[in-house]
Amino acid sequence: MLQTVWVSSAGSWALQESDRHRQGEKRSWKCRFVRSIIQHPCRRHAPKRSRKARMLRKIQICLCFCFVSGILYEISLLSSCVFSYLPVAQHYLTPEQVLNLGKSIIFLETTERLEPPPLVSCSVESAARIYRDRPVILFMRGLTNETALDLNTSYAAFSLLSSMKNVFIFPLQMETVFQETPLLQWYNQVVPEQEKNWVHVSSDASRLALIWKYGGIYMDTDVISIRPIPQDSFLAAQKSRFSSNGIFGFPARHKFVWDCMENFVLKYNGNIWGNQGPFLMTRMLKTLCNLTDFQGTEDHSCQNISFLNPQRFYPIPYPAWSRYYQVWDKNPSFNHSYALHLWNFMNRNRKVVVAGSNTLAEKLYKTYCPTTYEDLIQNAKHRDLPGPED
Repeated sequence: MLQTVWVSSAGSWALQESDRHRQGEKRSWKCRFVRSIIQHPCRRHAPKRSRKARMLRKIQICLCFCFVSGILYEISLLSSCVFSYLPVAQHYLTPEQVLNLGKSIIFLETTERLEPPPLVSCSVESAARIYRDRPVILFMRGLTNETALDLNTSYAAFSLLSSMKNVFIFPLQMETVFQETPLLQWYNQVVPEQEKNWVHVSSDASRLALIWKYGGIYMDTDVISIRPIPQDSFLAAQKSRFSSNGIFGFPARHKFVWDCMENFVLKYNGNIWGNQGPFLMTRMLKTLCNLTDFQGTEDHSCQNISFLNPQRFYPIPYPAWSRYYQVWDKNPSFNHSYALHLWNFMNRNRKVVVAGSNTLAEKLYKTYCPTTYEDLIQNAKHRDLPGPED
């Protein structure tokens, strides 16, 4: 007889034999199970059973085989990341279980805010639509295990994102993230309250540790995905001879990422913005190869790392960032781009997408994050409704 044991950690199942079995019964069960699988009969010493008993026994074997097959099938669905048929509720999965599925798309929110603004929502949604067979994870510093219980009812953006089968939202626990990396010693010594650029520095560190441990693609929360990135190991050129760290991807345990973490600690200077970010990536890449200017839309390759052309993610350079919020006579096609970085760090005046404005950013929302855009329209309608005092 088989007993089904449901393990409390979601996404895993186990079958255990009853503890009441005697040694002889264990041997008999194993023999019957093997025979049902490979049709290799066991020796019989007992007299022939009645026809009814033999029939019941065959039915039991068939039911056990079907049950085991069903469980193995469900496990295969989880391991292959077919999220449309994921048999386990999202909120029962731990970050490690999701990340271990491989090839995650990772976003980070290192401020304490709990309500993702539309641009963050659009970034996550667009990635979830482009990479439907991969887990898309938003880690949030302000989120705790307690606040995670009531997100769907408290914040509209969480309801929007959590409705997508391959989107997961988890607390960002830095001490856990930095375990078994060179960054843990730095994290234990640094005083966040005394850091000038802590939000950015902690994000720079967290993305390195997560990609090194689990592999996948990291994206800033102002990156709108428009088509899949074909490379597994890549850095994104912001301009010729200069790498961004706003989007990059590597397999787990890649040496380049480990070297970046070591250099992060060795050359740490929190007073210089970007010293642990794009400047770190650039100086580490320069140790591997001689960087040259890009010609046309070609990509560069160095030590099996693809250094992708600025057109892939930065077709509109940062000095012209405001063009995303302007109306264009003729909209660009972005045929050579995989994603678009909207330079939110430069957006000091906090320009936003306005429904009906016909700006380039609005058209990107309509095309690549339609659910976020629909929510934007609904919120605008609610704001325009007259109140009781009117």
